[in-house]
Amino acid sequence: MSYQVIARKYRPQRFADVVGQEHVTQTLGNAITQGRIAHAYLFVGPRGTGKTTIARIFAKCLNCTGGPKVEFPEDDPRCVEITEGRSLDVLEIDGASNRGIEEIRELRDTVKYAPASSKFKIYIIDEVHMLTKEAFNALLKTLEEPPAHVKFMFATTEPEKVLPTILSRCQRFDLRRIPAALITKHLAHIAKLEKVKIDAAALDAIARGAEGGMRDAESTLDQLISFCGEKIEEADVLSMFGLTAQSQILELSRALLAGEAEGALRELNDLARQGKDLGRLVSDLLNHFRNLLIFQVSRGDLGMLEVSEAEAASLGEQSKGVNPDALTRVMEVFSDCEMRLRDAASKKILIEVALLKAIEARSAVSLDSVLQQLQSLRNGSGSASGPAPVAPRSAAAPAPAKIRVVEQAVAAEPITAALPVKESAAPAPVPSGSGDLQQIWNRLVELVGRASPFTRTYLLEAHPVSLARNVFTIGFDPEFEDHMGLVDNARNHTLLQTKLGELGHANMQIKFIKSERPADWDTGVVETVKEPAVSPAPAAVAASAASKPAAARAAASPPPKEKSVSTPFNKDEFKNDPLIQKALEVFKGQIVEVRA
Repeated sequence: MSYQVIARKYRPQRFADVVGQEHVTQTLGNAITQGRIAHAYLFVGPRGTGKTTIARIFAKCLNCTGGPKVEFPEDDPRCVEITEGRSLDVLEIDGASNRGIEEIRELRDTVKYAPASSKFKIYIIDEVHMLTKEAFNALLKTLEEPPAHVKFMFATTEPEKVLPTILSRCQRFDLRRIPAALITKHLAHIAKLEKVKIDAAALDAIARGAEGGMRDAESTLDQLISFCGEKIEEADVLSMFGLTAQSQILELSRALLAGEAEGALRELNDLARQGKDLGRLVSDLLNHFRNLLIFQVSRGDLGMLEVSEAEAASLGEQSKGVNPDALTRVMEVFSDCEMRLRDAASKKILIEVALLKAIEARSAVSLDSVLQQLQSLRNGSGSASGPAPVAPRSAAAPAPAKIRVVEQAVAAEPITAALPVKESAAPAPVPSGSGDLQQIWNRLVELVGRASPFTRTYLLEAHPVSLARNVFTIGFDPEFEDHMGLVDNARNHTLLQTKLGELGHANMQIKFIKSERPADWDTGVVETVKEPAVSPAPAAVAASAASKPAAARAAASPPPKEKSVSTPFNKDEFKNDPLIQKALEVFKGQIVEVRA
């Protein structure tokens, strides 16, 4: 007899032999026992998980001697015919090569004939999603109301390509990826039958490479036996398929979490020289950090993970020096790297950059945490109320975080002058460069800052352009053009509209544009200076005094005027400000740039 590959030689022949799909085999077994056999079934799942195998076993259960029944003799003639593919009553059709309407019409014409020797005439269509739309439509009526002796069994890896009208006429069974532990156990059983010695690490490597597909794992084992003979070790598996040893992945992740950039890059360089699959390496790293995150969140519950004993011990050790937020940021870096890796010209360079980004990401502080702690310092609490600083990079002193501090123009005293409120008419146009527009802008920024300090910091980089026709136009200098996208959103539009309404300019629309700041625009610290009113001419005073009573003359006196003057900004004083120094101490940072 000619040689049979392992995947065919050890193919399951009854429901009890199927690995990892108990939710399907048990349901089908109960349906047979209870006599609740439908006329059409759809088996969905990744490649190599047992779709066609289960369909064949189900066909044996239905057409075996004395069936339908779950258990049947292995030497039953009808079951042997189905196994060998020569049964006249069980027809296997390849949907990829018989996808046209003519083939389906021929099938539809043959279903009316009774089975030759069995109880049912069974059609197994593999890769059914490859059928054309016209072929599906030709099958609809027959599929919904077939003769009593006909059963349909479909298998597909892409159920989304099957017409909904077909799906609604079938009982659907979704097969899962097979857990690595079950693949390892099954491969060890096959190796024992084949009289091949294979170590546990090699079995784990094969299971990892199979990605939940039993057929892929069996094909790999078959190839390794041809390559290595009767003894297979982990190094053989890794060298043949470009996989990375679990110990190397653990060492690379340890260096990353410890902030050892040089060690991480050296490890990556060694793996690249050994010819490892770098795309698979990124996937393995992402999976490891996912396991580490689940290990932390579940407080060490290994029931949610598929890991070996060595990896479980490593997870327990690594989880002590990192928090879930840091792991989430690291995973985001590697997820982005994995997505961009397909189009990268140099995969190694992209992964090196990702490693360095991941090392920085693990020690980063979220913006919310920074604002929380700065607010605590502003309130005079003297201590940060946010999360504790993350773990240091290594046992040595942690590297200082770099803080970019941007000086902003702030009001030294609140502006007390009330703006006019026009109740009946729309606000008159206020052109750019007008003193009234600057006063409205200063007041608006102050009100917005009370509600959202974060939004205020961006508005201080902007300037008003015009206020006319119910539209308030705000400009960003080309230097800060990239900040315009951060503030131009629905939330900030609503906030600005509300505050403008409080200033007497209701129902205003907000528009952000790129516009150079006027040369005469006041960007310094705004102070309020009272000035006496300009006295009128003596003759006018005498004439007015003669015609008006004292109370009227007092009421007619103009109020004192206000003007905005710029106070020069001193960078040294700003750097030595106690609040800034406290922030640097809390975040262990240094000022890298100060700009107005």
